[in-house]
Amino acid sequence: MNIQKFKSDTVNEEYTLAVLDNGLKVYIMEKAGFNSTYAVFGTKYGSIDTCFSVNNGEKVSVPEGIAHFLEHKLFESEDGDAFTKYAKTGAYANAFTSFDRTCYLFSCSNSFDENMDILLDFVQNPYFTEQTVQKEQGIIGQEIKMYDDSPNWCVLFNMLEAMYHNNPVKIDIAGTVDSIAKIDANLLYKCYNTFYNPANMFICVVGNVNTEKTLVKIEKAIKPNEKVTIERTAIYEPESIVKGYIEKKLDVAMPLFCYGYKQPIVNDEPSLYDSICMNLLLKVIVGEASPLYKKLTDLELINDEFETEYFTGRNYAAVLFEGESKNPKAVTGHINEEIVALSQNGINEALFDSIKKEMYGSAIKRYNSIENIAMLFIDSAISNYNIFDEIDIIRNLKKEDVEKYLSVLSSERSVLSVILPR
Repeated sequence: MNIQKFKSDTVNEEYTLAVLDNGLKVYIMEKAGFNSTYAVFGTKYGSIDTCFSVNNGEKVSVPEGIAHFLEHKLFESEDGDAFTKYAKTGAYANAFTSFDRTCYLFSCSNSFDENMDILLDFVQNPYFTEQTVQKEQGIIGQEIKMYDDSPNWCVLFNMLEAMYHNNPVKIDIAGTVDSIAKIDANLLYKCYNTFYNPANMFICVVGNVNTEKTLVKIEKAIKPNEKVTIERTAIYEPESIVKGYIEKKLDVAMPLFCYGYKQPIVNDEPSLYDSICMNLLLKVIVGEASPLYKKLTDLELINDEFETEYFTGRNYAAVLFEGESKNPKAVTGHINEEIVALSQNGINEALFDSIKKEMYGSAIKRYNSIENIAMLFIDSAISNYNIFDEIDIIRNLKKEDVEKYLSVLSSERSVLSVILPR
């Protein structure tokens, strides 16, 4: 086992990163003054991993939505459901699948050892039968249909469909009714044995725990597995968008919109530095402290539902502006005008300093929440960085560093998705 310690004097925190011999990464931060503990067992496996090879073998293609399907099924075992076991201990338990990760988690204020045993057990012991798979197909099929009628879900995925030609990020995380119908127990075991290998996984523990004892527990519980080499099949994605506008009618009181700028990918994914710069730039363009935000609010073109996001992961990145508006096209017009003005005139120094201080303060405050720290560890495990790097990057940012990112916001690669009232 290889053990590293990382410390930040700024937030007066320290964490341990242990890499087991089988490649499993374990992140632990002790928070002695806290009464509760948060733990995550995750894998670098999400909805975009539909085409891959293992140990230089043949390329395998699997149905869309299988990562999410596998997450649902893993809670079941021959001796009962993991949720039922957690209910007996009083722990909160959940799981989620996104585009590039699947995570299983619990939080508890007592019985940590028992709850950790449950987590380590069910994630490592899959139990799939054709009967239970067929039952789950019906359950998830209903979930997919529900999301098809969800305005907030549709406005995003319609935008992604209009933005990306080939990247599977445009496909609903749960897949489609047709795609999940192709899933069987053998496929689930194949994906499990590939992506749930310890070398592709991570564990994060934050709270009132002892690092050494927790590492011993984990090392004893992890099953011996030979490391696998996973090769995700590269998918060609042009810089251009499919189309600039897409709309759908659903039961909404006011039009919803999602306006996105497609970003060309130079490396596999944007770095932590890229993400921080872009998120700061979004606050400059139309954050709550910006002149444009006040203007759009005064014109009653946006309301409290308005938000921005740097939507990024492996082989995709986009800047998003989302919300409700009586005139979405007017909102996007103002956003484009502001980006052009900032490109020509630069960012206001006082606004930049104010936003930078706010981001710096928020980054430090995250260490008051064990859940937020666990989420930082997950991002660290996926993208391989020290979680304390965020604070140092923000502290050292200059206005000119952020202004460079304006050049990737091209209206020629922008997409407006709108949900209109029926």
